[in-house]
Amino acid sequence: MPVVGHAAGSTTPGYLTPVILEPYEQPEFKWSPGHRGIDLGGTSPQEVTAPASGRVSFRGTVVDRPVISIDHGDGHVSSFEPVSSELKVGDVVTLGQVIGTIADGGHCSQRCVHWGVRLNGEYVDPMLFIVDTRPSILLPWEDG
Repeated sequence: MPVVGHAAGSTTPGYLTPVILEPYEQPEFKWSPGHRGIDLGGTSPQEVTAPASGRVSFRGTVVDRPVISIDHGDGHVSSFEPVSSELKVGDVVTLGQVIGTIADGGHCSQRCVHWGVRLNGEYVDPMLFIVDTRPSILLPWEDG
């Protein structure tokens, strides 16, 4: 099962409802502490899939961890860490395509993947892009 991605066989745009280990925490100021993304449950070497189509805009090491970023267009860029990938900058990826595997490094180190989303250069909560996280509720049946 992919850590991030599109429901298999679904034609509805959106993301799977992942296990959130650490939610997004908006910093008070750009330079303030916060959690600029969400940590999704998973273990090394679990596959990570593209949450939407786009083009690889970065793949490399940041401090001590492998990172891959995908530019989805319209100012949206997703970044994943620690994720090892064989993709190259400029490669086109499609919704649900495997983009790499959970690796070692960073605060997630082999137990999760950190997913950050920027909109026009500003971090936003990735949960805004996950389809319907509400629990299922059965409503009473009314004859009539």
